[in-house]
Amino acid sequence: MAKKITLEERVEKLENRNKKVEGDKAWEISWVRRGAIMILTYLTVAFYLRFVVHLKPWINALVPVIGFTASTLTLSKLKTYWLKRRS
Repeated sequence: MAKKITLEERVEKLENRNKKVEGDKAWEISWVRRGAIMILTYLTVAFYLRFVVHLKPWINALVPVIGFTASTLTLSKLKTYWLKRRS
């Protein structure tokens, strides 16, 4: 026989789920996440340029990092505009 779940248990489960979702959302827009992606992108492209293409990697690897940063800053504004137009 299945155990009956009380109202308090259901509310607690929902609150725990909401905390997890809020944390995931906060991570998606955090500067820590953006910074980590920028650093990893920079190092990956620098490694590629240094050992495969043989260009000046430490300067050329800045191009995708700057592009990524610009896109994250621009996309949030675009998303806000899109949500306003949608509703």
